[in-house]
Amino acid sequence: MFLPTTATFVRFFSKKRSPNLRLRKINPKVPPQEAMGIAKGLYGIIKDNGPITVSNTWNIAKDAGIDGLSSKNHMKIMLKWMRGRKLLKLFCTHVGSNKKFFHSVLPEEPPSAKSDLSSVPTIETAKASGR
Repeated sequence: MFLPTTATFVRFFSKKRSPNLRLRKINPKVPPQEAMGIAKGLYGIIKDNGPITVSNTWNIAKDAGIDGLSSKNHMKIMLKWMRGRKLLKLFCTHVGSNKKFFHSVLPEEPPSAKSDLSSVPTIETAKASGR
């Protein structure tokens, strides 16, 4: 019987864990071009229907006839791949003792601050020269 020594114990707990343990690379199981096509279709469904569950997404995706999407399990892999690429957000709501998980699109980024700052002086100078 092997009894761990203090050195083994210290060595085991002193190892640094990987920072992206949960964010490992997801294989979409299709070529990259096809994966992007499927992702665009799923993104459109989720954007049009707001926060939506996986089951409802699958029902709408079947009706939409997205090319390359073979099963519900494949759709779940694609949704996970899209979350890893920061296209979707997964959030949970508690309903009694149950949880409901919803996918939604991430909010689109506002215009950068540099473009806002560069547009403000041109408007002010136009007003000043107009007087």
